Amino acid sequence: MSSPLQIGLLVFPRVTQLDLTGPVQVFSSVPSAQVHLIWKRIEPVSSDSVLTLTPTIDFADCPQLDVICVPGGSGTDELVEDQEVLDFLGKQAANAKYVTSVCTGSLVLGAAGLLKGYHATTHWSAMELLTLFGATPTQTRVCIDGNRITGGGVTAGIDFALTLVSMLIDRTTAEAIQLRLEYDPAPPFNSGSPEAAPAEVLTLMKERIAPAQVRRIAAAKRAAARMM
Repeated sequence: MSSPLQIGLLVFPRVTQLDLTGPVQVFSSVPSAQVHLIWKRIEPVSSDSVLTLTPTIDFADCPQLDVICVPGGSGTDELVEDQEVLDFLGKQAANAKYVTSVCTGSLVLGAAGLLKGYHATTHWSAMELLTLFGATPTQTRVCIDGNRITGGGVTAGIDFALTLVSMLIDRTTAEAIQLRLEYDPAPPFNSGSPEAAPAEVLTLMKERIAPAQVRRIAAAKRAAARMM
């Protein structure tokens, strides 16, 4: 009998819960897969919403993973400068089958030196920051480059996870999970990307996220400088 797939996702303070829980829902439907929620300590972690999440395993006890995934969220601003996290990711990535992320989790992979020379994607508001880590920004829902698989912003995590399942197992398994979840998007508005959103909506959102972007850019530049 083959060993179960070991799939681990980082959970951290101010993670965007859908970046995490979308893929978790998909991966948890993979037959025989063991899904781990990983953090430094096993204690409740506040997400960027009302939800509080509890890790299932800590760094020290985490087995070698087949898939390591870093979701995004405002908490990644701290992770790109957290050497303990970056060292853990580097150690896991050395023998993982797939090194992956959702949303701004790709910036953390970048800060760990894991995206240099690779194409990658992230949330639209952080796309240009990938170049700081030697990655080539690629505007797509799911970006595959070798064993690096990165998903775009938030909801793209479901697309990413289904894509990865098709690679880990087969397309039929991935499609069966999609059907089980009734993942059949029909958004009420065509404003889910900067290109499609009305100008006034894009302007409003850019104004709202401007302070957070300033912090993110500063953190990413500091992290990139330490890699030189």
